[in-house]
Amino acid sequence: MALTRITLTSGRTIALSELRLSSTYSGMLEGYPCRIVNDMEIKGQLAQAEQTSPTGPVHLVDPPRAQPDDPYTGAFGPMETLPPVACVGAFHSTPITPDHDPALYRSKLTVVWFQESPNAPSEEDAEAGLRGLAWEELARDYEL
Repeated sequence: MALTRITLTSGRTIALSELRLSSTYSGMLEGYPCRIVNDMEIKGQLAQAEQTSPTGPVHLVDPPRAQPDDPYTGAFGPMETLPPVACVGAFHSTPITPDHDPALYRSKLTVVWFQESPNAPSEEDAEAGLRGLAWEELARDYEL
């Protein structure tokens, strides 16, 4: 049973079957958010997603990076922040390949994205990056 469903801009409906939320900067003990820290956070989220989904493709929705109006600039460059909630979701849908029987096949994709709230994405408020997924190019069919 799906946690939620999202209709992509292509018209395809995808179902979220697993979701992991974490605070973007929860492991940051000192310093400040900057490009270097954000790049490490993104790489870490992708690595965890690949470990939890070793047989399927993993995709990153490029996160927005914000700079405060009066940015602090330290040794690692200017301050830059990502949205506060890091998300890893396992999605599935009908098969991509027309030859695959929908009773025997599904397509899957694990997605990493960042968002403002700790709510599961839904049809009404899914991030634009999620709704714009190029499912046919990114996902992979698998046999049930």
